[in-house]
Amino acid sequence: MASTDKVQLVAITERHVGQRLDNFLIRELKGVPRSRIYRLIRRGEVRVNKKRCKPDTKLSLGDNIRIPPVSNVRETSSKIITPGLSELLTNSILLESDMMIVLNKPAGLSVHGGSGVRLGLIEAMRQIKDEWSDLELAHRLDRDTSGCLVIAKTGKFLKTIQSEFQKNAVGKTYLALVHGEWPQDLLAIDVPLKKNQLNSGERVVKVNTDGKSSKTLFKCLERFQGASLLEASPVTGRTHQIRVHCQYAGHPIIGDLKYGPKGPENMFKRISKLCLHAARIRFPDPVTHGTLEVEAPLDKYFQSVINEFHNN
Repeated sequence: MASTDKVQLVAITERHVGQRLDNFLIRELKGVPRSRIYRLIRRGEVRVNKKRCKPDTKLSLGDNIRIPPVSNVRETSSKIITPGLSELLTNSILLESDMMIVLNKPAGLSVHGGSGVRLGLIEAMRQIKDEWSDLELAHRLDRDTSGCLVIAKTGKFLKTIQSEFQKNAVGKTYLALVHGEWPQDLLAIDVPLKKNQLNSGERVVKVNTDGKSSKTLFKCLERFQGASLLEASPVTGRTHQIRVHCQYAGHPIIGDLKYGPKGPENMFKRISKLCLHAARIRFPDPVTHGTLEVEAPLDKYFQSVINEFHNN
């Protein structure tokens, strides 16, 4: 479906179960700017089962979506994946089944396109193979974070894994290299976080009593001169949670341009990339009903930084 000058009523089928409303509309209304789609949702012109809804509304089988006229929108050509990116993503697959792909996401690649991003990871993956055209993200990682990312092949698995995330039944373990000497007895940070938008439009997250409860477990694995290597396990899944919790502890992640020290306070200016890696993910296996655990090796840059600290 592209832009249209008539009201459309679309019934949700199995392939779209569990998908977010905004992602569904972005794919259905090709050529319509994201900003316009979000405006249509915000104004109540898009309805799910005749009710107003939010962009993150999860779609269920049989839902009826009312899509208003969106005429006079110029079709935009799809951004084409380069052979180099296709090879990088294909070689980054850690696990693939009929239901899912677990990928070692490269650092520096946004999971979604838009907001100045030419092509996001999920849009790129859909172009690699015809049978991957309906892939959906099961969760997200920050642009500069590398590591385990789960991608759903079916609507049924997407709904199942998202339910596991909501129940905190998915275990995630990160490696983080932080400034300073992390206290050995600092094993958990439990402070609420709230999203804020600056005048510049930049989104930042801050510790705020009005925010959502947020908890991360920490374990110091190694200490170096002026830095510490941590294992971080988020109990909740808030935006930028580990990064802000490390900042709150007084030990921001090295290479974090948003939450790290500025100017002369930054002892490691030479390290230009965020040293945060989603090393392991564990979740219930929908086939065996056991626990599925996948590990992602460190990317070359992060590993080279750790090697440099070892050598010093």
